[in-house]
Amino acid sequence: MAGLKSGNIEGFEQFSQFSSLKELNTHIEMWLAVHKHDFSKGALVGLKRLVRFSAKIPGVCNAKIGTILKAIHQEYKDNGISRSTFKRMILKAKELGILSVYETERKNGSQSSNLYSFNRFPSNEPPKEEIMNHPKETNNLLKTEKDQKIKERKEEPCELDYTYVNDRVPQPFVLLVKCFFPEAKTIEEYWRMANIAASSYQSELEPTDILDIAIQSFKQLIRKLKFKSKIRNPFAYFYGILDHKFCVHFHDVLHEKYDSNDEEIRFGSWVTS
Repeated sequence: MAGLKSGNIEGFEQFSQFSSLKELNTHIEMWLAVHKHDFSKGALVGLKRLVRFSAKIPGVCNAKIGTILKAIHQEYKDNGISRSTFKRMILKAKELGILSVYETERKNGSQSSNLYSFNRFPSNEPPKEEIMNHPKETNNLLKTEKDQKIKERKEEPCELDYTYVNDRVPQPFVLLVKCFFPEAKTIEEYWRMANIAASSYQSELEPTDILDIAIQSFKQLIRKLKFKSKIRNPFAYFYGILDHKFCVHFHDVLHEKYDSNDEEIRFGSWVTS
């Protein structure tokens, strides 16, 4: 397919997957909650600046790399990032599915600046019609390289969604987690963390207690992620929340038992006296 013709950003409105800037920012936050650790500090600076350049048409930018780098240098008082760092960020964002990149060309056929289109964070909602009608990405790879990449993609196992979650995971937990992490493997891993954390307190736990505490802990994790806190490993952070809540629950149950025993002793003494 022929390359896209360069032009004003308004001419690429059909590439936007977002109805508003707020919606774009929400999806970027979810992407970074999962993949922030995949980027270097400089790459994150470049990614966030690219998001800011994608505000006029939410999620779409056709600014030149030089223009974006200049804005970063000005903001950080000449301590910006290099062109190579920015390009590595683009490649990583494409690899993770955060970003799609399309080549554009001038009227004379020479290459112009790329068009960057941010993707929605994966969910179980059906894709918008205009997204399905987007033209395929173009690149400068040789045909043999393209064929090789296509072959590799076909050989990669597809990611199973939440409908394939193991039956041992309670449905209320699945329905909550899938709203943020729809892959079956991820949901099962969060539930595994819940069971590991609960194992030290099993003697005082009912199955419903584990589910309730797991749901409360996951909501606390999402709240933390939403407020842009730096969490390098969400699974480890989730485990920490779980362990604390299970410990508190364990001691509450013990206190109730001791209080109950004390009442029985006092009551028995009064009857027999």
